[in-house]
Amino acid sequence: MTARELDAAAITDPALRAAYSHCRRLNARHGKTYFLATRLLPVERRPAVHALYGFARWADDIVDDLDSPAAPAERAAALLRLQEQLMAGIRTGASGEPVVRALADTARRYAIDPAHFTDFMASMRLDLEVSEYATYGDLERYMHGSAAVIGLQMLPVLGTVVPREEAAPHAAALGVAFQLTNFLRDVGEDLDRGRVYLPQDLLHAHGVDRALLHWSRARGRRDRRITAALEAAAALTRDVYRTAAPGLAMLDPVSRPCIRTAFVLYGGILDAIREDGYAVLHRRAVVARRRRAVVACDGLARLAVARLRHRGPGGVPPLAAPPAHAVPHGAPGVQAHRSWKEPV
Repeated sequence: MTARELDAAAITDPALRAAYSHCRRLNARHGKTYFLATRLLPVERRPAVHALYGFARWADDIVDDLDSPAAPAERAAALLRLQEQLMAGIRTGASGEPVVRALADTARRYAIDPAHFTDFMASMRLDLEVSEYATYGDLERYMHGSAAVIGLQMLPVLGTVVPREEAAPHAAALGVAFQLTNFLRDVGEDLDRGRVYLPQDLLHAHGVDRALLHWSRARGRRDRRITAALEAAAALTRDVYRTAAPGLAMLDPVSRPCIRTAFVLYGGILDAIREDGYAVLHRRAVVARRRRAVVACDGLARLAVARLRHRGPGGVPPLAAPPAHAVPHGAPGVQAHRSWKEPV
């Protein structure tokens, strides 16, 4: 976390500043698309986003770190400790774990519903117990906690120009669209972890089972049945993006360039997968640097226009008050915030 971001967010306590900085470093090491997008957020909102994603990354690493020798029981115990720290942190506003301390502070500042974090942790525990999902409906129930609630956590930070409950279904859908994109991109890596996230009924409709996936992964060979199943999964994912799209216009104008950039870049992963012949069992598809740069420049241009349109009297950007629907009216303990910028 830069001093400018922390100062803009009115985060002054040294230990808390260090906690937010720790979250930022976690995010900088993972997820280039996400980190690029956050650069388009208003500067004072970035610490909160880093805290939210830093916590999610921390929990996900407990579950999925392939370099860790920890057994499932040890991972489950670590998740339980993290949840206990989280609940205590939200209740007291303090924690010895930096990621939890930053998250608890963000939850208080933006009045984020603690149930979103509880639901997230429930899905993390499922990753230690469930290795496949029979139907898309089953997968949706998992993704509510692992993805939809991330969009709902973000919504108070981003702010909306409509009542938050109107934007919420689209924010949840966007979180699901991003995760489905990751599932498709990471089919091979997830298989190495013993998991298949693509719904079994979708795979079976195209004659694909886990044994065929393992064969393709091990031999480095394609199979038309797998390609057809992956094409169907990509089509399903694009449908979810279409459900999410109307929510972009519901966001605070200065937040839109960030989320639109994420929307375009993650959608670009689907394009990269298609262009690579759906070879996700053999290599990870990535968006070309040039494409990322073009999208980022577009996001910067949109951000500049949004900030010009929302300047205060005398050409000075407003320095106080969150967006109209950034927090519930009368929410306790919520501090004023100032300006922002970034893409996803």
